[in-house]
Amino acid sequence: MSSKSPFGRYLGFLSACLCLGIALQCVVVSTTPITSASASKPPQHCTETHVQRKAWHTLSDTEKKAYIDAELCLMWQKPARTDHPEAVSLFDDLQGLHQTQALRVHNTGWFLAWHRYMIWAHEKLLKEECGYEGAQPYWDEPFETGNFTSSPLFSNSTTTGFGDIGIGPGEVRWKLDFPFPAGIPLPEGIPPPMEVVGRCIATGPFANYTLRIGPSWDNTAHCISRAVNDYASANSNQKHVDECLALPTFAKAWPCIEASPHGGGHGGVGGEMTNPVSSPGDPLFYLHHTWLDKVWWDWQMLDVPARRLDIAGNTSILPVELADGSGAMGYELANLGNVLTMGGLVQEITLGHAVDLEEGLLACVEYV
Repeated sequence: MSSKSPFGRYLGFLSACLCLGIALQCVVVSTTPITSASASKPPQHCTETHVQRKAWHTLSDTEKKAYIDAELCLMWQKPARTDHPEAVSLFDDLQGLHQTQALRVHNTGWFLAWHRYMIWAHEKLLKEECGYEGAQPYWDEPFETGNFTSSPLFSNSTTTGFGDIGIGPGEVRWKLDFPFPAGIPLPEGIPPPMEVVGRCIATGPFANYTLRIGPSWDNTAHCISRAVNDYASANSNQKHVDECLALPTFAKAWPCIEASPHGGGHGGVGGEMTNPVSSPGDPLFYLHHTWLDKVWWDWQMLDVPARRLDIAGNTSILPVELADGSGAMGYELANLGNVLTMGGLVQEITLGHAVDLEEGLLACVEYV
């Protein structure tokens, strides 16, 4: 067990969240020398054909359409299976699982591993439920950093784009109250939550989808909203990625990845994506977090023997009842035996299975 509160780190994380607002940006300052890093070959412990996850901009129009069609299938054709009261579709189920586990999977040692698991689950559902034959693509954000508004991802094409930057007449407003749900008083030193506004998307394949989970902890019917911000997207630039890749341990690399690269994608898209709780309501969430997983994968691949099982951090952002039976509240350190869940949509796994490149979820996956 760890007696160290994560609030020191959380204040920095909160600053990054506040930077996701429309007029603000946060930059992580590091004295680490900038280095170029890349992964060459996947671990050699897979007996199947490697699945290659590719950048969206490298896919053919046919491949893009196949992915979008499968996402629409999860939204419109596959009913919910979890017990979330507002979930109607499998797409909603995934968003709901992110909402209900938000305090466990942000600013904790589970952050990268749980989101890797979520991306894997999403990919698995696309394939098994909707006949998708490709791999989960990623958004190569450094390729477009500082210029998200011109990204082909925001095309209004119903077959190759994800819709506009948020130009619809409707808007969605919510307060950035993470990690304090209604009823939990704000600790001393935590500023009041700021209001965030996004405008509904009006074009593209997802324009008519109604979200029922979120925004944030609320559950009200609303549109998919965005407020694309080129200034905030600069946090996803290669300089920040290289700073994270240069760090020697998971305990240092994970907070770095969760800060600027993570915040750049969420803040750069804005709207629903700005929300740490309900952000999977925007289908771009999966391309963003797959890229973030690639950043972690690249870091692991730089030294597989030392990093394939490296983990650190607590298992929650707020105190929880300790597992020792004492009834006391506190923090527990993440360990490879921790169980991660997707609410029965896919099998439960251990944290170690998500982390391990040689025997885990990504044993047969490579990023190209």
